[in-house]
Amino acid sequence: MAKYNYDKSKLKGLTPFPFLGEVKTRTKHIEAADTTLPKSVYNPNILAAKLHPHVQFTKIAKVIDHGDAKSFVFVPDESKGTKSLAYFRAGQYVSLALDMDGVTANKPYSLCSSPKDALGDENTSYTLTVKHGKGAQGGEYILSHFEVGTEVLMSGPLGNFYYQDLRDAGHVVALAGGSGITPFFSMAGAIADGIEDFDLTILYGSRTHDSILLKDELDAVAARSNGRVKVVHVLSDEAVEGYEHGFITADIIRKYAGSDDSVFVCGPKAMYDFLRGEIAKLGLPERRVRFELSGEFGDPAQDERYPAEACGKEFTVTVWIRGEKTTVPCRADQSLLRAMESAGIRVPSDCRSGECGWCHSRLIAGRVFVPESADGRRMADKKFGWIHPCNTYALSDVELEVFPLI
Repeated sequence: MAKYNYDKSKLKGLTPFPFLGEVKTRTKHIEAADTTLPKSVYNPNILAAKLHPHVQFTKIAKVIDHGDAKSFVFVPDESKGTKSLAYFRAGQYVSLALDMDGVTANKPYSLCSSPKDALGDENTSYTLTVKHGKGAQGGEYILSHFEVGTEVLMSGPLGNFYYQDLRDAGHVVALAGGSGITPFFSMAGAIADGIEDFDLTILYGSRTHDSILLKDELDAVAARSNGRVKVVHVLSDEAVEGYEHGFITADIIRKYAGSDDSVFVCGPKAMYDFLRGEIAKLGLPERRVRFELSGEFGDPAQDERYPAEACGKEFTVTVWIRGEKTTVPCRADQSLLRAMESAGIRVPSDCRSGECGWCHSRLIAGRVFVPESADGRRMADKKFGWIHPCNTYALSDVELEVFPLI
């Protein structure tokens, strides 16, 4: 058997001289090459950037007036680098960056449009519907200042208030009040467009027949859903044939919900407080009940745990951002986030409900109060002194470190 199994005749006459110039040849090519390092991006990273952008540059393409509310259609502002808007799940929200006469703030609003409007790379859009409301600082600013052509900086889609088939029942009963109809309008559109696969019954509470927001639009979506979307109007201030009358009570919910259906709730805080008691009467499993984020807690004195001696006092908040210190006043009934925004300090925030964690900050010194019902911090945050300023209130002078994303 041969020691080598290759044809050695090919090597006859081969000398080392042809290889002696390889070093010079290689050096010549290296010196002539581009000095810029090649870049490579993994496809999953490209997809992640499209689905979860940190910011989106948009402008308003259309405004629809509903009387006491307006719908705003946002499209990408390609001149600033946003080519398409991120796809989202029906029920999610975006946070708008607002500059309101020196007060800088991020305000969350549920997406009203169907996810189909944001599908693809061209002609994508979002629709937000904003209603007049007492004390709604951001909403009133939007309604009076936003018009066609207004440029708006917004977040990517956020929130977990959407259908999940591993947890939620095949039939969802949605309890809505006022502008709380918006995430359910998005869900209805997604069902009609074949994007979501569940049945939806909306119990929509309004004061009068004439004050129902998006009534005609809801009827149109329900009509093209092949029976999968139903809308039941509940009027508190008048009795009209074909409509439920009064408030959305456990008895009314039982008429439309089964013993193991899912119940989703979105509306004003007063509605939340009332419905928690009514829903408890239904005996549904905890996993079947979902409340959308309710926004800022408001006056902390409404919490029975709040120390009465703090009422009416004013403190200071010392804010450290990237090594720079700023001290601003803060009323006892004002969240730390609001105090910083009122002083013109732009700090990260999105949900303003104590849950998302974008305003996550380190408490250096001072005593604070966090309402238990609005405390969405992790256990480690509580242990090591981290807070969510959006729902944290000063009980003394406070010092904290804030970590802006940009």
